Amino acid sequence: QVQLVESGGGSVQAGGSLRLSCAASGRTLRILTMGWFRQAPGKEREFVGAITGNDGTTYYAQSMKGRFAISTDNAKNTVYLQMNSPKPEDTAFYYCAASNVWLNSQTYIGEASRYDYWGQGTQVTVSS
Repeated sequence: QVQLVESGGGSVQAGGSLRLSCAASGRTLRILTMGWFRQAPGKEREFVGAITGNDGTTYYAQSMKGRFAISTDNAKNTVYLQMNSPKPEDTAFYYCAASNVWLNSQTYIGEASRYDYWGQGTQVTVSS
């Protein structure tokens, strides 16, 4: 099993920056893809971005490209989501997810059903 714990959420002003962290523990060697998703009140869960473990390739939802960046610290088994110039519409609960499969395609890396483990999430509120 794999446990995921997110941290770093909170309130930020539009145009600022915020970095979320996701620490993985347990059978982390099985993880091949790490992703971030978000869910705003009354909306469906939405793909933010992901990174594949084999080669470090990052994938992003179109609306996040250029504003958000995903990185990893393998020594700490931690993946980060750097949010730059967030907008009020980025307000949501952000979840970290892990997959035992190398999801190396933009076609399906954003499908939540392909992820095996999920964190509890962390709230991000962006004020204008």
